[in-house]
Amino acid sequence: MSHSTAGTAETSAWKPSVNPWWIAVTVMLATILEVLDTSVANVALPQMAGSMVSSLDEATWVLTSYLVANAIVLPMTGWLSSFFGRKRFLITCTILFTVASAACGMANSMGLLIFARILQGAAGGALLPVSQAILMESFPPAKRGVAMAVYGMGVVVAPIFGPVLGGWLTDNYSWRWIFYINIPFGVLAVLMLKAFVEDPPYLRDAHEKTGGTIDYIGFSAMAIWLASLQIILDRGQQDDWFNAAWICWASGISLVSMVFFIVWEMRVPHPLVDLRVFKNRSFAIGTFLTVIAGIMLYSTTSLLPMFLQGLMGYPSLNSGLAMSLRGIGAIVAMVAVGKLSEKVDARILMNVGWLFLAYSAWELGNITTDISPNNLNWPNIFTGLGMGFLMVPLMTASLADVPNEQMGNASGMNNLARNIGGGIGISLTTTLVARGTQAHQALMVGHLSPYDPEFQQYLQKATAAFSQHSDPVTAERQAYGMLYGMMQQQANLFAYVDTFRLLAIVCAFCIPIVFLLKKAKSHGGSVAMH
Repeated sequence: MSHSTAGTAETSAWKPSVNPWWIAVTVMLATILEVLDTSVANVALPQMAGSMVSSLDEATWVLTSYLVANAIVLPMTGWLSSFFGRKRFLITCTILFTVASAACGMANSMGLLIFARILQGAAGGALLPVSQAILMESFPPAKRGVAMAVYGMGVVVAPIFGPVLGGWLTDNYSWRWIFYINIPFGVLAVLMLKAFVEDPPYLRDAHEKTGGTIDYIGFSAMAIWLASLQIILDRGQQDDWFNAAWICWASGISLVSMVFFIVWEMRVPHPLVDLRVFKNRSFAIGTFLTVIAGIMLYSTTSLLPMFLQGLMGYPSLNSGLAMSLRGIGAIVAMVAVGKLSEKVDARILMNVGWLFLAYSAWELGNITTDISPNNLNWPNIFTGLGMGFLMVPLMTASLADVPNEQMGNASGMNNLARNIGGGIGISLTTTLVARGTQAHQALMVGHLSPYDPEFQQYLQKATAAFSQHSDPVTAERQAYGMLYGMMQQQANLFAYVDTFRLLAIVCAFCIPIVFLLKKAKSHGGSVAMH
């Protein structure tokens, strides 16, 4: 038997020495820490800016810096795990994440806060894919669906409850507690990682696997590509996209860096990111669907608070609470998927998720300015159900055919795909709402005319009402102002309606694509994707 054959046999026969459910709880704790911090700070930006005498525009770099560092580290986690040893690498990242969280809470200037967030994002970027790889390897194929349902709770529920937790901590204590709350959980995660996680045999010869060298050229190209892409997505609408010279230059740099990175990584003997894993059909299709799922998860999570706060005037905490039913729907779906994953084809579960998401987005496309929070309950529940039914089988199916030696590499790219999808979703929907509002306003303003009988009727009634408190000239001006404000509100509403309905169409479009994934095969009465 050759050395490689023996190594493969050893890997396939390897099982963790502790109960894999202890491992699942351990890595889910690390997952929640990281995912929560992608959204928990969103609602506290005004307070951060005010306490540090900075503009809100400067404070947005608290979010952007975290996402940029996160995106750069995500795809290289497989290589880093092999180079340093996965257990040692994960523990180090968890410690660094916890220390960076403490530094964020203690920061006394915006510059220090942003620097600490960069460290936090770099450390957090490894937590998701490494945790996911550990989970997939610790369970046999027939049980991976159940395990991923537990893991999926952290991935799907944390971004939903993040703004609620952030708003509550900020309103009742201080924005600094958004970061301090990570410290005890980080310490607990480190202790559990030391106790329960171990490296499989194929990772013990780390330097041999990576060639003992660092691919500096590949890392530089990847960092430039992902950093410029993330900054473009985050700042694009604010700076009017390609009408800004810097966005044109940054887009060109990002595109060239991406092409160079792909060509370089396909040719170098020991690549930083092994792109050959995309030859696996299920992984390639699953990664594409993960991008779309990221668009849906993050765009709806940002759109609804924008609608409630910007158009309806809700406080930030109330808008977060209005969305909390998504988390309940997601938890219910995770439990159901955990039970069904061993009996039902994963592709069927995924399409149930896409149908739920399409239905909820279409229902949100029927919103009006007269709605109450209760009108959003069922769409939010169905969004949570959709994410629960979709994300777990999608993660399992995407990685089902990936060899254990490639699991960390593939998990990193899969998580990067979701994050890039989230960036695209937030940026795209924000732009659609802003541009759609302008387009609808341009169409509606023609009705504010002395030649429009209906407008004249409303104007006369409004003028008569204002005349009771002011002179006729002032009353007419106030009436015009009120009607113009109503028109702007309606134009903004129509833009939200169009955007939600577009998201529903995108979800429906994904349903046939799911069937391009390989069919599930049975393993001893249980179902696993192969």
